[in-house]
Amino acid sequence: MNKTRLAMLLFVASEAVFFIVLILAYVLYHATSPSAADASRYLDIPKTAVFTACLLLSSFTMRQAAVFLRTGRRKPALAWLLATVALGAVFLAGQGAEYVSLIGKGMTVSRDLFGTTFFTLTGFHGLHVFIGLIMLGTLFGLELKGGAACPAEAVECVSIYWHFVDAVWMIIFPLVYLWVLR
Repeated sequence: MNKTRLAMLLFVASEAVFFIVLILAYVLYHATSPSAADASRYLDIPKTAVFTACLLLSSFTMRQAAVFLRTGRRKPALAWLLATVALGAVFLAGQGAEYVSLIGKGMTVSRDLFGTTFFTLTGFHGLHVFIGLIMLGTLFGLELKGGAACPAEAVECVSIYWHFVDAVWMIIFPLVYLWVLR
């Protein structure tokens, strides 16, 4: 196995452990706190579902970008990379808008345990999306610059990371946004 790919897989595994701990903290709080169900009135589930769809779609666009980058087809690769960046940025902007709305309604990280676990879990995920956008932007810039195409290892590593970030959200969204409805 390529050393770069192995390093990214090990990094993603360590991040998975980190997210498992955050998710377990959220689940433990939710299972033991009667005020957790009350928190659902603060969340805009339909709007977040739209931003979630954008993030999911970005996995498809990332896959397409990786295919074209591996085959050296620069123009379609650039278009798919740009689409991935745009979809990731829309998701992140949606999360930021939700934070502003929640804070405006008095839901803050220090208000109660729901606020603490919600902002910590979704905030760290948002940070990972932001880091992924930097990686994607770097790939885009290298490919736009021309000359030598992006190294295959770099494309594969960024793709692994981006799909991981999307997969984590596929656990967080139903857990945080839909579990509160029960």
